[in-house]
Amino acid sequence: MAAHHITADARSPRRLRVAPPGGVSYRRHLVFAPVDPDKLRLALEAIFGSRRVSLRLLDRQTYARDMWPRLLLARRQGEAPAHVPNAVVWPEHVREVAAVVKLARELRVPVIPYGGGSGVCGGVIPLFGGITIDLKRMRELRSVSGEDLICDVDAGMNGERFERELAHRGYTFGHFPSSIYCSTVGGWLATRAAGQLSTKYGKVEDRAAGLTVVTGKGEIIETDGPNRALRGPNWTQLLVGSEGTLGIITSARLRVAPAPQLRVYRGFELPDVATGIIALRRVLQRGLRPAVLRLYDELDTFLASMGHKSDKESDEDTARYAGASAATGDFASAPLPPVDGGALPSWPVPEPSERGGWMSRLVTLARDEGARKRLMKSASRAAQNAALSRGSMANRLFGAAATTAHRGCRLIVGLEGSRIRTEVEAQLTFAELEAAGAKDRGEEPGLAWLAHRYAVSYRMSPIFRDGAFVDTMEVASSWDRLLDLYHAVRGALAPHAVVMAHLSHAYADGCSIYFTFAASVEGARNAERVYDAIWKDGMEAATRVGGTISHHHGVGLLKAPYMAAEHREAMAIFRGAKAALDPDGILNPGKMGLVASRKEAP
Repeated sequence: MAAHHITADARSPRRLRVAPPGGVSYRRHLVFAPVDPDKLRLALEAIFGSRRVSLRLLDRQTYARDMWPRLLLARRQGEAPAHVPNAVVWPEHVREVAAVVKLARELRVPVIPYGGGSGVCGGVIPLFGGITIDLKRMRELRSVSGEDLICDVDAGMNGERFERELAHRGYTFGHFPSSIYCSTVGGWLATRAAGQLSTKYGKVEDRAAGLTVVTGKGEIIETDGPNRALRGPNWTQLLVGSEGTLGIITSARLRVAPAPQLRVYRGFELPDVATGIIALRRVLQRGLRPAVLRLYDELDTFLASMGHKSDKESDEDTARYAGASAATGDFASAPLPPVDGGALPSWPVPEPSERGGWMSRLVTLARDEGARKRLMKSASRAAQNAALSRGSMANRLFGAAATTAHRGCRLIVGLEGSRIRTEVEAQLTFAELEAAGAKDRGEEPGLAWLAHRYAVSYRMSPIFRDGAFVDTMEVASSWDRLLDLYHAVRGALAPHAVVMAHLSHAYADGCSIYFTFAASVEGARNAERVYDAIWKDGMEAATRVGGTISHHHGVGLLKAPYMAAEHREAMAIFRGAKAALDPDGILNPGKMGLVASRKEAP
């Protein structure tokens, strides 16, 4: 076979193109050899035995993707993954991970680490085949030191189970992403994730004291523990956020905190986003550290209030996807507004003698609850897709409705920790917010958010099932650029999709903005085209005003084309680390802007 060069298109993983996006790859001529399935199986079974190795097509397809919404568009059409691994393995010890990496290096095939599969950026797609390493059998909380507030935990441990086991011992990790039930500790570290309480506890990198990592050479290294971190470079931070391109994280030493004695949650209202930004900055630059500060823009607030009326759920995060759903015309169960301030009008049901033709069918439908529900569901789906297919118009209509409703911007505030400190900090925080123009709406909105805060991760599927798509774009900047960032990205997305946003993950020097967008486009290829245009316009808008391309979802394939523009000369450091730790380029190739050429051996 003649040798040829191909690279994966970071924005379209089913298509291949000649030139890598975002500049020259760290090594232009990586050689990945053709795979002999029988030889590969025998070699893997020598390490894992037969029960922890699979070359079955179903398993390989299962591990071929994560929750990147772009891939769900193809899946909705019944398309099989274009890129699948050659094999899947399930190690139970770091030595087995090292052994399979050494084997992959010998065979010249890639390796892709896999945690919970909850990522939304295509970070686990096996662009060049290879061996996918599922780490979920490495899932123990090894130890917790109350004196040092340090725990030792396996990378494959499920996030919710990790937090639950810490809670049984009287501690918390303080990391609560909406994906906590379907993500792993190693995945958090690999993507530099943030939880919902990051304003108090920090992002995951702030909690990382040390790692055990297998490099691309198959070497096992341990990075700085809590004492050694004071000397020289911090190797832990080099590896956190590298998404499996520099090494495979197998365990971690993480900082924990005492479980909170008291939680205080509350809702506030502010007139607009600009006033809300000033209020958040005021609180944080006074030295206060609430666990939660989540400011929803006018449209998100308006749609959340509709969700609250319709189904008793006042969780604004839940309402974002019925928001991208309520925004979308899913109003079947929403109460109609009263007419002239009075009761809803009623119409007499025709007598039997008046029935005939369409009238008869209409009356029958009115008395058949099941048929009525089916009709309303069909109508709401049609309304959803109609609204989402006209993003610019829908944004104007919903924006006008939000303005007319005079609901302003909802702010959720949460504090937790020791009883006395939390009580005092709550009083000071609330006073600062009221001084900035916030109106106290009591504890119900805050407690409702707390009760439903994970529901957002389960609201995407119905929208895809109904023929539309939804995604989120999280960017960040310093405070002085934040309002410009909000308007720039929102303006870039609005022509394509219904878009709303909330501000969260706030710190003394800046804040993240979390945009949710939804659209409906006929045909998978057309939907992909619009989806790609949304991300291109949004990322370019964020970069143009000095924002970052990601705050906590990672880079993967989705944002790889924008890495060079964001990191500029520092990409040389990244490429140097890649060459040192993974000289053969076998670790998760094609991700993080390190897009590698592939050369098939003759």
